[in-house]
Amino acid sequence: MSTAAPDRARRRRRRPPQAPAATAPETAAAVPPQPAVHHDAPGFADLPLHPALLGVLAKQGLTVPSPIQARTIPDAVAGRDVLGGARTGSGKTLAFGLPMLTRLAGRRAAARRPLALVLVPTRELAAQVSTALAPYARELKLRTVTVVGGLSLGRQSDQLRNGAEIVIATPGRLNDLLERGDCRLDEVAVTVLDEADQMADMGFLPQVTSLLIATPPGGQRMLFSATLDGDVDRLIRRFLNEPARHSVDPPAGAVATMDHHLLHIEAADKDAATARIGARDGRVIMFVKTQHRADRVAKRLLASGVTAAALHGGKSQPQRTRILEQFRSGAVNALIATDLAARGIHIDDLDLVVNYDPPNDAKDYLHRGGRTARAGRSGTVVTLVSGDERRATSRLLAAAGVKARTTTVGPHDHELTRITGARTPSGVPAVLPAPTPATPEQAPPTARGRRSRGRRAR
Repeated sequence: MSTAAPDRARRRRRRPPQAPAATAPETAAAVPPQPAVHHDAPGFADLPLHPALLGVLAKQGLTVPSPIQARTIPDAVAGRDVLGGARTGSGKTLAFGLPMLTRLAGRRAAARRPLALVLVPTRELAAQVSTALAPYARELKLRTVTVVGGLSLGRQSDQLRNGAEIVIATPGRLNDLLERGDCRLDEVAVTVLDEADQMADMGFLPQVTSLLIATPPGGQRMLFSATLDGDVDRLIRRFLNEPARHSVDPPAGAVATMDHHLLHIEAADKDAATARIGARDGRVIMFVKTQHRADRVAKRLLASGVTAAALHGGKSQPQRTRILEQFRSGAVNALIATDLAARGIHIDDLDLVVNYDPPNDAKDYLHRGGRTARAGRSGTVVTLVSGDERRATSRLLAAAGVKARTTTVGPHDHELTRITGARTPSGVPAVLPAPTPATPEQAPPTARGRRSRGRRAR
């Protein structure tokens, strides 16, 4: 089909009558599209959600929606396309998840034909979306499946064959399953793009475009992104039909609860300063540019007595899952990550991010910094800058709209301690807990399984 044909169909499309009335959620009563809502609801009970979801929200201790939830949920439940501009940590998962579940209540998917699709850029984000939505989906007896690389392709295929109303997927693995005939998107009524700008930055735009074309042109589409320029804007213009637009957060660099520091330091002193920062009373994420650097820094920190682990694309999915869980639980104090993980890490109470290596551009800086000062909390972003990095880093921060305080420090200076909480590490090599045996969900496909399916899982 030509590009023009789907565009013409898109202009003619009408919303299917799939949104249930809030007072009778098990019926298929039609809810016509409504004008965009621009005021904040005082509580979840004031939003047009399935009543059963309110009980789960209460059990989770959630009674008041975040601004992005309050503003997008009425439009989303009404069936409108939605464009949401909000930082990570603002409650986007429930902003699209609760309306999606409300609209699907009482429906059942056929084998290999999901009714809703959530596309995310990383495996970590897919796992977090799946975990966040699980209790609400269970309450409505809606089945979900997570489709990502690094886990058993055969198991994911089996789950789709058994039927799942909601697929949460990374673009590459979902395209694999479509090519194999293990999944079809012709029954998808709701499609969500979460962290759309990162998908574009990571080169997923052709795959995302292909997947959107495979969904019905009359379906509802919701796009959430921290930035809405470039390739993301092209997706919006091509695939969203008169979307309700809601933007609630300032750019990451303008968040009032986030402090930015440029610490000028001699290149030879970076490792010693990093060890002292890693020994602080509180967790820290340190960003580096390469996988090799991440492994080296983590190994050096462990030798100095700091519990540290590297997180990057060279790790298997079970390894990445285990490392993140160790970081959340506090078993790992310093997480050394590449930019691949910058927006796959969602931890609300993290108060320090350190750029061991300055990022490549302004977007990367904002993505890294977005790991702290989440959900209204305070946080600090520190960039360690050696002499030859100063000019480029200053230009980068100006492009990001960030005003940072500049301080010259050494590894044992009081200012390093004041800004980062640096302490002297013990010097006794640290040992991380041994990994637990993999569960069936984590286990990779057997060689026999790969051969029988004709291709290797990616």
